[in-house]
Amino acid sequence: MIHSEHHRSHRNGWLRAAVLGANDGIVSTSSLILGVAAASTTQSDIMLAGIAGLVAGAMSMAAGEYVSVSSQADTENADLDIERKALMEHYELEQEELAAIYEARGVEPALARQVAVQLMTNDALGAHARDEIGITDTGQARPLQAALSSAATFTIGALLPLLVALRAPPALLIPLVALFSLLFLALLGAIAARVGGAPTLKAAARVMFWGALAMVLTSAIGHVFGVMA
Repeated sequence: MIHSEHHRSHRNGWLRAAVLGANDGIVSTSSLILGVAAASTTQSDIMLAGIAGLVAGAMSMAAGEYVSVSSQADTENADLDIERKALMEHYELEQEELAAIYEARGVEPALARQVAVQLMTNDALGAHARDEIGITDTGQARPLQAALSSAATFTIGALLPLLVALRAPPALLIPLVALFSLLFLALLGAIAARVGGAPTLKAAARVMFWGALAMVLTSAIGHVFGVMA
């Protein structure tokens, strides 16, 4: 019988981008709706502001994720180029360096050197990328994946409070958008925690707290400007 565990760390790249996008979509759009509604504007103006926020936010998330993750990928590629050059010019020294890494982790010197030799014979760059630099296949930067994931989930998240605002009676728009947005955030936190194997209640409470804070502050600003106008 072969024993194996079901790990979730390979989901980190797309899960982080997806949760960030959906959370930002719900929080920013619901806060925008509440802020505009608190300024005593018409429902058509509220919907226009919400839709504009959805489009601008989705594009901003995609661009931001692509640029930031591309920077990470550029750094990783630069480190790999340095390692390729070192392997071409100082192969034996790189072999000793890898063996020293294994020794520091508790492997006996003779065995550490044997492991280093065998791994470098099979894939020298891969061994140094993994054990010296810390670059793995599961954690490698993927800019396009992050950009598409964030933009898509932002759009989905932003649509939720927009649909509530569209269907809500004008007199109940603010409390209903706030209530449903908090419920959406709690659900998002629970789902993300479930997928990532983390405690669901803690994750749900965390996203609800920051979402509520954003909505309260934006509503207060909208109310102040509405009174001043």
